[in-house]
Amino acid sequence: MAMRSNGPVLSEMLDAVIGIKTHTFGKSLTEFEQDWLLKLAVQRALEIISEAARHLPDDLTALAPDVPWKQIRGIGNILRHEYHKIADDVVWAVVTDHIQPLEDAVRLMMRATTGSSPSR
Repeated sequence: MAMRSNGPVLSEMLDAVIGIKTHTFGKSLTEFEQDWLLKLAVQRALEIISEAARHLPDDLTALAPDVPWKQIRGIGNILRHEYHKIADDVVWAVVTDHIQPLEDAVRLMMRATTGSSPSR
């Protein structure tokens, strides 16, 4: 795996997180289940987050030890290769329970690498 600069990787993660939050805000699990395009968009954003997380060095992810980095790195493979087994309620739980802590962690890592956090 080629090494990438942390800044662009973290920006990709933040963009995906913000996209998920923006498009799921105010939605219920039922609305999510009934919106084919939203489900695919969220799954794709999770794939991007997963792939980006694979490029982050351990010393950087160590800044956010409460984030389940191993599971984040692994969910992309599940979404890509075992998509037929993905339950909507599991994806929705990721959205409702884990996206905000992940955003907080990404912003923390951005501050650690650049000295500032983006305004978005």
